[in-house]
Amino acid sequence: MADAYKQRRMYVFLLVLMVGAHIGFQGWRTLLNNFAVDVGGLSGLDIGIVQSVREIPGFLALLALYVILIIREHKLAALSVAILGAGVALTGLMPSTGGLVFTTLVMSFGFHYFETMNQSLTLQYFSHSEAPLVMGRLRSVTALTNILVGAAIYFMTKAMGYTEMFALLGAAAVGCGLWALTRDPSQTDIPPQRKKMALHGKYWLYYALTFLSGARRQIFVAFAVFLLVEKFGFTLRHITILFVLNNIINYFANPIIGKAINRFGERVVLSTEYTVLALVFLGYAYTENPWLAAGLYVVDNIFFNFAIGIKTFYQKVADPKDIASGMAVGFTINHIAAVFIPALGGLMWIMDYRMVFLGAVALSLVSLALVQCVPAQLEKAQYGS
Repeated sequence: MADAYKQRRMYVFLLVLMVGAHIGFQGWRTLLNNFAVDVGGLSGLDIGIVQSVREIPGFLALLALYVILIIREHKLAALSVAILGAGVALTGLMPSTGGLVFTTLVMSFGFHYFETMNQSLTLQYFSHSEAPLVMGRLRSVTALTNILVGAAIYFMTKAMGYTEMFALLGAAAVGCGLWALTRDPSQTDIPPQRKKMALHGKYWLYYALTFLSGARRQIFVAFAVFLLVEKFGFTLRHITILFVLNNIINYFANPIIGKAINRFGERVVLSTEYTVLALVFLGYAYTENPWLAAGLYVVDNIFFNFAIGIKTFYQKVADPKDIASGMAVGFTINHIAAVFIPALGGLMWIMDYRMVFLGAVALSLVSLALVQCVPAQLEKAQYGS
């Protein structure tokens, strides 16, 4: 990554917001399942409903295009992290299904709007060769943040209840967001963005891969940890240790993934992801070994990061003025299936939990077939018109 002053200023800005966002989100994610089961007494169907509601703000991410008509992108990114933190802080006060639906909506609006702006700003401010490296480095820092959050929760459980832990983690995210609101890392020599929703036929492959990624990812987010808790009896400390292990590995793996995209191209990297994930979900469906299930969860986390190839693919084929709208539209497409799949998965779970993961196997195989349409030499390809 180039070290030009203006680029570095945006990098540091995004770095602080990424840390704040993931202090809040990782804390919420680590505590939620055990909080829901131990305190709220939620069932698999209840968890599915909460997770479906969590994706509604992602479905509405396209509205960010209208928000940035009145507030600049970097300001919206900062405000979103503060809102995320507020939602996390309130979670421990509302252990019922209705309470978790409300706090999850607040948290999720902040998270999804920040991610939309984060990806848009990264693709606008960094070149085709820099963007995969920047994304990889930011994800690496995110992994380190998650490690520290996991370690903090491990020790906080000895002295605090869920309410105090949610409040402390949420406050840290709010603080990062408020700091960023006082900064202006923008520059004037980048292409002005089209601030309206538009679907372009030439981006069909980006849309399709994004849709399938969202559907598949929601099965993992909503039910992989729930499988470990409900079927295999993992405790909060077990889940925390597993999250820490995931992030130690991801801390070292993410920069390598960014370099791999530059070296081998998006088609090879994404094909590898989809092949491995099909095998992982098949393992979830049939394993009776808790250690194998935990191992599959670690592998799943590593290969999820390969999905940055979808975004760098879009950066290379898109008109530079379409970056912001493309990220917003992409987030909405990503969450079309995600709005109903967790709830549908909850109903399927009641009948046979294996059906949930076998559906994810099918989604992975469809993605593998579609990604073969990505040009092998993307930088030199004349893609679309």
